[in-house]
Amino acid sequence: MAKNKTTETAESIDDFLEKVTDPVKRKDSYTLIGMMEKQSGFPARMWGPSIIGFGSYHYKYESGHEGDAPLIAFSPRSSAFSLYLSCDLKMKEELLPRFGKHKMAKACIYVKKLDDIDLSVLVEMIDYSLRPQEEKK
Repeated sequence: MAKNKTTETAESIDDFLEKVTDPVKRKDSYTLIGMMEKQSGFPARMWGPSIIGFGSYHYKYESGHEGDAPLIAFSPRSSAFSLYLSCDLKMKEELLPRFGKHKMAKACIYVKKLDDIDLSVLVEMIDYSLRPQEEKK
């Protein structure tokens, strides 16, 4: 079975963010860290070489593949931030329409910069993502 590429590491977040060349993206990264730490109660940790995650959970698929993943996370990619949040039907129908300028993919939400989105809606999305699965139904 393949080994998970995205695992928690002891790498320095500050060292990672020093490599982000866009000063707005670097500043926005620290804003996201502050928001996600405050809402989750978990300190920021590096996951793999480029994801900043908060908390963790263990998953196991019917195939037998299992591992650990952050509860919420983001990555300051060169083209946009990748936000790793819960994205079920409720999120898509109720929160994303109020969120601001973004793009969706199967596993994440992309935003260019924090000025493009409503940060109060982001806080709602973070809080929603942190709820246990049973509470989302």
